[in-house]
Amino acid sequence: QVQLVESGGGLVQPGGSLRLACAASGRTFSNYVMGWFRQAPGKEREFVSTISRNGDHTYYADSVKGRFTISRDNAKNTLYLQMNSLKAEDTAVYYCAADPLPYGGSSALLPTDNYDYWGQGTQVTVSS
Repeated sequence: QVQLVESGGGLVQPGGSLRLACAASGRTFSNYVMGWFRQAPGKEREFVSTISRNGDHTYYADSVKGRFTISRDNAKNTLYLQMNSLKAEDTAVYYCAADPLPYGGSSALLPTDNYDYWGQGTQVTVSS
């Protein structure tokens, strides 16, 4: 089992930036495909981005492509989400997720919500 703890959320003005982090513990971090999701008030949880086990492959939702960057540091057991050019519609609770995904090798991605492990979330509010 792996435990996930997000941090880095907060209040930011439109056009600003934030960097979220997700610290993992419990199992070998590099064995897990990782993802970021978000849930805005009154809306369903939505996929944001995913990254492969070796960090060489990434995939983004169209709504964040070109503005957000997912990365991971397997030596530090940490997942990141760099968010630039933030908009009001990016306001949500952001969750990181991990899955052992028993296929696909080191380059596999998981752009759905079928993850086994989830963090508790961190609030991101974009407002002037």
